[in-house]
Amino acid sequence: MLIDWFTVGAQVVNFLILVWLLKRFLYGPILAAMDAREQRIAQELADAATGKAEAQKERAEFRHKNEQFDAQRATLLTRATEEAAAERQKLLDQAGKDADALSAQRKESLSKEARAIHMSLRRRTQDEVFAIARQTLTDLASASLERRICEVFLQRVCELEGEAKIKLTEALQSCSEPAMVRSTMDLPADLRAAIQNTLNETFSADIPLLFETAPHLVGGIELTRHGQRVAWDMADYLTSLDRSISHLLGLKDPSGEATEPEPPQSQTRSTIT
Repeated sequence: MLIDWFTVGAQVVNFLILVWLLKRFLYGPILAAMDAREQRIAQELADAATGKAEAQKERAEFRHKNEQFDAQRATLLTRATEEAAAERQKLLDQAGKDADALSAQRKESLSKEARAIHMSLRRRTQDEVFAIARQTLTDLASASLERRICEVFLQRVCELEGEAKIKLTEALQSCSEPAMVRSTMDLPADLRAAIQNTLNETFSADIPLLFETAPHLVGGIELTRHGQRVAWDMADYLTSLDRSISHLLGLKDPSGEATEPEPPQSQTRSTIT
């Protein structure tokens, strides 16, 4: 059998043309499509890996934030609980202090009221005793007692010296108006004359006098002129005794200061003001 080389060559050329055509129009696009698909798949896998990594990162961050939030919440809750407990204890302590202060205030108020009532009763009793004593001395006043009072008064006038005598002398000699001589009882003429003579001699001047009774004096007599005064009065002893008793009892005068006892008097006393 003879080989037709032309036919063989033509078939080979046809085969090569077919192969080129298949590669050019069939296998090339298919391979390109496959390559593109592989690249797309690889890109999607890479994107998926990146997204997964980001998702894991975000999840870790979210978990970390949750843990921080839980820790902060626990801290805030603990702090709020401690502050509430501290505030509650503070309020309880303050309430206790207020209650103690109120109780102490009420006790002090009751104690003051009790002391005031006690002091009022003691003062009232004391005032009544001295009122009775003054009334008794007034009722017991007599002519002989009045004469003795005048004698003691004149003795006090004669014993005046220093600044007290100078001031009284100036007051008696500075004006023509009569000086006032007040006594508990109406003085008889001889006692008035004795007082007039003693004053004239003591102060070396003719001193006009005006005599009058003064019921407020408790067995006493006084000489006054231009704010100057010399006197002897039994009430002075009662006043001194009153202050001494008030001091012993712890009473206070209206000014709120504790009274101080005056030194005991061993003899009659004259007062210059």
